Amino acid sequence: MTRCTPWPKAVLFDLDDTLWPIAPVILEAEKLLYAWLGRHAPRVAERFTIDSLRQARLELLAARPEFGIDLGALRHAGLVAAFEQVGEDADKVALAMAEFFTARNAVTPYDDVVPSLQRLRQCVLVGSVTNGVADLQTIGLAHHFQASVAAREFGRAKPDPGIFLAGCAALGVEPADTLYVGDDLLLDVQGAQRAGLRAAWMNRTGKVNQLAHEVAPDVEVASLDALLDWLDLDGKHTQQD
Repeated sequence: MTRCTPWPKAVLFDLDDTLWPIAPVILEAEKLLYAWLGRHAPRVAERFTIDSLRQARLELLAARPEFGIDLGALRHAGLVAAFEQVGEDADKVALAMAEFFTARNAVTPYDDVVPSLQRLRQCVLVGSVTNGVADLQTIGLAHHFQASVAAREFGRAKPDPGIFLAGCAALGVEPADTLYVGDDLLLDVQGAQRAGLRAAWMNRTGKVNQLAHEVAPDVEVASLDALLDWLDLDGKHTQQD
């Protein structure tokens, strides 16, 4: 790797809604899961709808907030409860989850993602820090990242500063030498800044910063192309800019 700029030494990325849109993927995954339930666990499909299963998960999360660091485990527990409630074989839940995760990882990265990651890797270390359950290997992007930290494995979720520091440690860099890029002002931008990183707000949809009185991103960009322009990988950009 050729060092192209004095700062940053590393860029850490959020994944969902930063590198790909996630809402339509989750909706489709839930439809496919429900269709699977209709074929293989019909009593569950007869008793529950997609919406009622979602509501049950929210209630479970409220009762057991520890599931907030692993939404996959939350979904699994919700299905187990539904299966048991109607007398279906709970051993099938693992198969149901496999169906869901296959669809959940069928994401389509934004057009700027692969070219930008390829360019970044020529100049800086690249990693990811996520609260989600995306599998970069399955998605086909793992080779672009030198390190990846997920809340469900780390045990704490954004905006906890520990998970950002874990991402820096995994790349062997200091927080001050690292830029975090994410779409959520509180979880990503404020969380990273409080951990000592600088933070870029990825605002692909042109949202208004309703939290401007408390959250000030180091930069707001609408694409990774704009982020690369701001970083000025030819070396003119410095940490003090």
